[in-house]
Amino acid sequence: MSVNMVDLCSSGVLCSSPVNYRTNGKRAVSFDLGNCRRQGFENLKVFSSGFLVYRQNHKKKHVGVWVFSVKCSIDADLSRSWVSSDNVVDVLKSSDDPTEAMDLFKSIAQQSEIVHTTHSFNYMLEFLRNHGRIEDMAVVFDLMQKQIVKKNANTFLTIFKGLGVRGGLRSAPFALSRMREAGFLLNAFSYNGLIHFLLQSGFYREAMEVYKRMVSEGVKPSLKTYSALMVASGKRKKTESVMGLLREMESLGLKPNVYTFTICIRVLGQAGKFDEAYGLLRRMEEEGCQPDVVTYTVLIGVLCEAGRLDKAQELFSQMKSSDQKPDRVTYITLLDQFGDVGNLKLVMEFWEAMESDGYAADVVVFTIIIKALCKEGKIEEAWEMLETMGSKGISPNLHTYNTLIGGLLRANRLEKAQEIFGHMEVQGPKPTAYTFILFIDYYGKSGEFEKAFQAYESMKIQGVVPDIVAFNSCLYGLAESGQLVQAKEVFYELKATGLSPDSITYNMMIKCYNKAGKADEAVKMFDEMMESGCEPDEITVNSLIDTLYKAGREEEAWRMFDKMKKMNLKPTVVTYNTLLAGLGSEGKIQKAFKLFEEMGYFNCPPNTVTYNTLLHYLCGVGDVDKAFDMLYEMSERNCTPDLLSYNTVIYGFIKEGRINEALWLFHQMSKVFAPDFVTLCSILPGFVKNGLVEEALRIACKYNLQPVAQIDRFAWESLMEGIVREAGVDLSVTFAAKAAINGIFPNDFLLCSLIKHLCKNKKALDAYRLFEKFKGYGVRPTLEAYNPLIDGLLDNKSIETALLLFEEMKRMGCTPDIFTYNALLDALGKSKRATEMLDLHEEMHSKGCKHNSITYNILISGLVKSNRLEQAVDLYYDLMSRDISPTPCTYGPLIDGLLKSGEMNKAEELFNEMVEYGCRPNCAIYNILINGFGKAGDVDKAFKLFEKMVREGIRPDVKSYTILIDTLCIIDRVDDALCYFEEMIAAGVEPDLYAYNFMINGLGKSQRLDEAMALFEEMKVKGISPDLYTYNSLIIHFGNAGMVGEAGKMYEELQLKGLKPNVFTYNALIRGHSRSGDSDHAYAVYKRMMVGGCSPNIGTFAQLPSR
Repeated sequence: MSVNMVDLCSSGVLCSSPVNYRTNGKRAVSFDLGNCRRQGFENLKVFSSGFLVYRQNHKKKHVGVWVFSVKCSIDADLSRSWVSSDNVVDVLKSSDDPTEAMDLFKSIAQQSEIVHTTHSFNYMLEFLRNHGRIEDMAVVFDLMQKQIVKKNANTFLTIFKGLGVRGGLRSAPFALSRMREAGFLLNAFSYNGLIHFLLQSGFYREAMEVYKRMVSEGVKPSLKTYSALMVASGKRKKTESVMGLLREMESLGLKPNVYTFTICIRVLGQAGKFDEAYGLLRRMEEEGCQPDVVTYTVLIGVLCEAGRLDKAQELFSQMKSSDQKPDRVTYITLLDQFGDVGNLKLVMEFWEAMESDGYAADVVVFTIIIKALCKEGKIEEAWEMLETMGSKGISPNLHTYNTLIGGLLRANRLEKAQEIFGHMEVQGPKPTAYTFILFIDYYGKSGEFEKAFQAYESMKIQGVVPDIVAFNSCLYGLAESGQLVQAKEVFYELKATGLSPDSITYNMMIKCYNKAGKADEAVKMFDEMMESGCEPDEITVNSLIDTLYKAGREEEAWRMFDKMKKMNLKPTVVTYNTLLAGLGSEGKIQKAFKLFEEMGYFNCPPNTVTYNTLLHYLCGVGDVDKAFDMLYEMSERNCTPDLLSYNTVIYGFIKEGRINEALWLFHQMSKVFAPDFVTLCSILPGFVKNGLVEEALRIACKYNLQPVAQIDRFAWESLMEGIVREAGVDLSVTFAAKAAINGIFPNDFLLCSLIKHLCKNKKALDAYRLFEKFKGYGVRPTLEAYNPLIDGLLDNKSIETALLLFEEMKRMGCTPDIFTYNALLDALGKSKRATEMLDLHEEMHSKGCKHNSITYNILISGLVKSNRLEQAVDLYYDLMSRDISPTPCTYGPLIDGLLKSGEMNKAEELFNEMVEYGCRPNCAIYNILINGFGKAGDVDKAFKLFEKMVREGIRPDVKSYTILIDTLCIIDRVDDALCYFEEMIAAGVEPDLYAYNFMINGLGKSQRLDEAMALFEEMKVKGISPDLYTYNSLIIHFGNAGMVGEAGKMYEELQLKGLKPNVFTYNALIRGHSRSGDSDHAYAVYKRMMVGGCSPNIGTFAQLPSR
């Protein structure tokens, strides 16, 4: 297309002579005034700024404008553009000068064929703002209003910026004053738009301020604006504001329509003001504004939400008889609401009515019905409904599947839920984050926290991006299980995805740090929460207070409590309960009661937990009378005592020995509550202790008759343990015996506790006699009674009795388990009865009792003790051929046996084999090796092994050092031994009796008796009682040194300590006196020895001097 161009003089008049132009470096174009008429330039219009506009009509009635940018100078560039509403902004951008741009903008605005758009007006406003042309901006805005061009949020934001108003749209109320001063006068259209933008952005308060200014300026809001403000007010539960808006719109002459009235009815209904809602409904009818189906449906919805289902049903019936028949939405509302409350009968009736009215059930309806069925636990029927959908050709959607999965999980039908999940993965719709959340939540609340985390990881693997709810659900499980490391990973991952943690996220993390006892990290997390703009709630602060108190940082907890008030967070009963518990644990009862009184002042009524906390601490300090008064005060304050309340005070009376009062209160409680197991634990030990055995039995018998009675073994064994601790064995046996005789407890629960207690206190034979007695009472012992009794008898060295009991249990049909066999095998092995041990092992195998690694370890150790090393080695290789992994306890006896047999190389080979197998040696294994090589005289090897152990990060124990000290003392390297003794203490390993004995003996042997005595005194100061070996060492070394008097003192001291001298004691004394040439004293000692019943040995006679 050819382009015609003209030049203008500075005056704006067409030049008469032709002028050549070069546009953008391209070919020159000439223009002659004489050609103007011929070329059709009659429609030229010239502007003082040097712009010329040429209107040209085309055949296809497409109207356009040629624009020429003409400069005063001859070599000026000439730009041109075809102008329409679509590209007017591009034309405006051709000028950098605000005056020219403004002229062009206004000129284009005068063209009827071209319409300025929101985009062009916003561009012009921004352009003028950048050049500080506020007055021109006001002109553009006024033109925008006159031409009724739609504004957007950027329109107002540009103006606000131009006027220096910061804060974005939220600053609108303030910005309006500035706008008015600068000449920006808003009309109704602009005000309505601004209010709309504010509401869209969630700035309700600012929108209301703008509305009030609009009305005050005499500008009438539109019906649409009123409706939008009403909806926003309703969402914020501002019922009075909604009704006020209704009154104001009517005062301005605006007549409410059906939509407006419906909004008001919804808001009134949500506020529970149903009389007013019905009043509006009647008013609508009176004023000829007929309620439509939406109005009725909205009212039905709010009635249902308020639980007024009968009224909703009544209104539904009214609809059915009116000309406003229920539609699909009405039916779905009724189905959903009645399904939520579990009224399946009416749900089915509504469904039938819906289909009668011609509304066939769709996926939404079926999903609602499935949800209702699941809610009522009718899982099979819900499943059938899914099949019905398929038969009708209705495909379930994601919500249907999620609803059914949720119902199945609530009913603990995990496998079925997983089946649906698998179907979704294969056939669709693909699971979303919510689907995974259902499983994460289920596992978390079931205590299967590891599976919850696995479900979370599976979601990511499948490409489903977790949302904040998924992250929080995962964190819940991790927080509950205290898995801090994983929780931190999830938290950082959440932030890495661009999501912002919310209050729940931070609460979970603080809880996690709380469980881990990391108060500092919990406080940091709280600070981060504040800095991120996520406002903490009462739950967050309560959790943090609890964390600080548990960490012993009471002052910080109280500062947090004060901070809570400054943050305008009202302390809850949970807050006070946490602080009361903290004060009680500190023993600050008076301060706790002061805080308790403060609760009433701040209108925070105490709950049962509050009272129970105070009752617990009052009874703890023995103030049972005050606790008793408080128990009855609870009812006066409309706080009903629970079982724990009564149990606490009853136990308080028991502790104080006030048994009759405890019994009286128990009977009072029984009128209101059935005793629970905690009640029994509170009162039975005290009753039995005080001789009220019959009363205790009556209470136990009555409790056992309850349908919800706890009658499991663990509970009753624990209770019996408490009775034994409190009342002693004799009274406890009386209680248990009478319970058995009277048939209250025909099982062995009570007997087991008595057996365990007696065996623990080395009274296994008494336990055996009691066992036999209870069989006479009709108690049939189980494995739980046999095992501890056999174990106790074996520990008491009563192996034969244990074996007889073992044979009896088999005759009685009680099958021994692995623990029974292992205990007997171990005892036989330690007694060097290897043949019997192997026979028993064969029986174990024939009875199908599967071995474990402990069994093999016992057998190997027993064979080694019986000097049957080859068999032990064979058994080891048999173990290796089976699916049982050897442990250090397997290798220890074998290595020890080889070392003691002098087979040092084989011992070392087995040690290397152990390492190669992947069984890491422990300190015990190294001790065996060090001791073996040391005793064999290979001291260097022993030291190398010790150094290797330390290099491998295995900390030597007291036995390690003691072995080295003994080895060094044997070869008279006492200084080296003393170095290791001091090193042991420096390493934080406390020497035991054996370490002191070897060191004292070594020093005495080297005639360093002063140092030996210093260690002797040191061990006594540390609370280590010297034994006969200690005294014998000192006696013999004092005697060898000729210090017979000191030896005599040691002899006297050991007797004062209750130790009985043995033949070595007497031999050492005789030797000392003989070496000193004191034959009389030597024989005197010999005489004393004989009188004391200590038989002499060959060494005795060798030491006696000849007469």
